[in-house]
Amino acid sequence: MKKEFRIKKVKKKREKNFYRELFELLAETAVFVFFVMTFVFQAFQIPTGSMEPTLLVGDFLLVNKIVYYEPVLSLEKLIIPRKEIKRHDIVVFKWPDDLRKDFVKRVVGLEGEKVEIKDKQVFVDDVPISEDYKVHIDSQARAGDDYYYYNNSIKDNFGPVFVPAGHCFVMGDNRDNSQDSRSWGFLDLNLIKGKPWVVYFSYNAEKDAYKKTGMKERLKKFVNFIIKARWNRLFKIIR
Repeated sequence: MKKEFRIKKVKKKREKNFYRELFELLAETAVFVFFVMTFVFQAFQIPTGSMEPTLLVGDFLLVNKIVYYEPVLSLEKLIIPRKEIKRHDIVVFKWPDDLRKDFVKRVVGLEGEKVEIKDKQVFVDDVPISEDYKVHIDSQARAGDDYYYYNNSIKDNFGPVFVPAGHCFVMGDNRDNSQDSRSWGFLDLNLIKGKPWVVYFSYNAEKDAYKKTGMKERLKKFVNFIIKARWNRLFKIIR
């Protein structure tokens, strides 16, 4: 009887240790995931077509939040290799007109540079730059003084402007369908949150589907995750 009692006691102790170890493992994992998603990566969904064809409506991205991080301590510089913001980088940032919203665009002009657009061609310091990623849905370039097509004309013929210190000039890859520095001005570098790294999921979403929040729309979105998934875009590295 004593032997059986000891065996049961040992079993209960082992079970208690097992559950405690499992709880500790789950707690540590949750803390690690929370740390990573708070300080290292951010999940981001593409809501509009302003970055097509590079990024599509319905793409879910992981954004690297430490790539442009400014180290404070010398040890941080060794652990966290910082990169300078360069032309052609895609960045996620707080929209200057409403800091509650995040935008994603491509850096075209850097601080101190002269940016000008002539007939849809971007010039930096009077030199045309190569942009094999951009698209134009409207082949016609509107004149700068075209009153009837003012919104299009300032997209097709803009500037020249000089990028002030601590700022950059950003544009969407879908040049004729993008709200960017041509309309709301220069981007403060301090508003940049990070650089998109990889597409971890994608589905063929309707334009502005993110605005629909009803139960029916949520159910529809869940179904679309399965039947409209773009499997060929999974784990696509963003450049």
